[in-house]
Amino acid sequence: MTTRTPTQDAQHWLDDVESALKQRDIDGVLALFDEECYWRDLVAFTWNLKTLEGKDAIQSMLNATLDETRPSHWRIDGEATESDGVTEAWFTFETAVARGKGLLRLRAGKCWTLLTTLQELKDHPEPLGTRRPKGAEHGADKSRETWLEARQREARELGYSRQPYCVIVGGGQGGIGLAARLRQLDVPTLVVDKHPRPGDAWRNRYKSLCLHDPVWYDHLPYLPFPDNWPVFAPKDKIGDWLEMYTRVMELNYWSSTECESASFDEASGEWTVHVDRDGERITLKPKQLILATGMSGVPNVPHFPGAETFEGEQQHSSQHPGPDAYRGKKVVVVGANNSAHDICAALWENDADVTMLQRSSTHVVKSDSLMEHALGPLYSEEAVANGITTDKADLIFASIPYRLLPDFQRPAFDTIREQDADFYRRLERAGFMLDFGDDDSGLFLKYLRRGSGYYIDVGACELVADGEIKLRSGVGIERINPRSVTLTDGSELPADLIVYATGYGSMNGWAARLISQEVADKVGKCWGLGSATTKDPGPWEGELRNMWKPTQQPALWFHGGNLHQSRHYSRYLALQLKARMEGIPTPVYGLQDVHHLA
Repeated sequence: MTTRTPTQDAQHWLDDVESALKQRDIDGVLALFDEECYWRDLVAFTWNLKTLEGKDAIQSMLNATLDETRPSHWRIDGEATESDGVTEAWFTFETAVARGKGLLRLRAGKCWTLLTTLQELKDHPEPLGTRRPKGAEHGADKSRETWLEARQREARELGYSRQPYCVIVGGGQGGIGLAARLRQLDVPTLVVDKHPRPGDAWRNRYKSLCLHDPVWYDHLPYLPFPDNWPVFAPKDKIGDWLEMYTRVMELNYWSSTECESASFDEASGEWTVHVDRDGERITLKPKQLILATGMSGVPNVPHFPGAETFEGEQQHSSQHPGPDAYRGKKVVVVGANNSAHDICAALWENDADVTMLQRSSTHVVKSDSLMEHALGPLYSEEAVANGITTDKADLIFASIPYRLLPDFQRPAFDTIREQDADFYRRLERAGFMLDFGDDDSGLFLKYLRRGSGYYIDVGACELVADGEIKLRSGVGIERINPRSVTLTDGSELPADLIVYATGYGSMNGWAARLISQEVADKVGKCWGLGSATTKDPGPWEGELRNMWKPTQQPALWFHGGNLHQSRHYSRYLALQLKARMEGIPTPVYGLQDVHHLA
């Protein structure tokens, strides 16, 4: 008996699924799936971001989408691999209007996990490679318009005599990455941002801020960081890169522009967006509105009795200018996550007397350990050497259904906990409250579920363990006095400055502020998986709420997340927007129900 190779196994499965789909034999398709099975679709079948869990969910999706999708040409891409009884294979496929890419995992010949992603609209490909623009127009032409003249004309017209199809509110890395993709798809897009220069959202943060994620994880679309870029980029360097990016990618970017209000006309399918552009009031009329204000919403600023009597300074971490003015001052930092640790360490470096107030437990992981055990296999120099490009790494990570992700993550964080046991013991001896998530699944699940509750240690923990940064844990603020804070255990801390490193609300807080509370409630909470863990109430969603996909409010979209997510998911959001502009039918399957308002 001849034994098939993993590649032959995978191609055999792809041939069978293509045949069954072509015949609309849904029972035949389901027979190719394991009893435990997951199909994660990024736009290709559902015009949504949707994970189907189990055969019944897959059957319902196929019944609803097959006639419109008409999938075909399922072909293996490269050689399949096999490890621990699981065969993995990359493949390509087509639908009626698009080309896609996917990743298949087989167990005993049956599909365990399937990822399908829309990569390109057939009639509207990006001008890449052999399709790149010529640039120069050879010959003689008395009406010639140079590149610069065309750009200047576009800048004069867009938003004035010609309306953008998309307005993106927020010109940070998320907004400009999405705008770059829309530019390549020839979607007229305007980015509005309140800061004077692109990158100012980074420049204006506390001076010690740097990326805690490594460079391989953080590339922007089309224009990766150069090979000599630092592993952890300082904030001002990132700011300069973003400013350069907006110019090189030819984005229509209005700085010093504040979005004041927006409303949607259901009859015309058009937004009315009022902005103040450096003192000039302008009304924009886009068809699509994208809030790209990051994964975070409006800053959470707690109010404590007596706050109005405080004679020192109070500021949210987003307003903290850095440590320079606080040398010799007594500072209380409320919070114990990333920003709190960074701010405390910088204040200590500048000889402030700083106390961290930890109200609940925090997941801590050393940056080097995170790099080695969690990120390294996909995002590192070694990964690149092994042929795992950033795009491939993004797809591998996306191919793991959120339901399974804790099982994939837990071994890495178990290893980290064992390797760094002495580090954790020292922190706990100092009174620091530690956790690894409700189910010990570590950093990424905490981030996806609640976007808070963790610190990637780049040095501050040593200061906490050694008592250089003072720590009060398991207590909160009872009241604020003119020159001190009284804690819930009755003790008192003198204070010249209180920093609230207390995070941010849901992104739909921006919808409430710019559009209306009614629309914010209509779309519901942004972020979180519905895992029924701390700060992520159920029911189970299977995808991040409202991110990069259609919402209950027509033509309103949310785009955010870390640099990796903004880069990867901007592709799918841009393709959804382009399809709508071109009049391509986009019947959305499984539009998210709203269970939580904020």
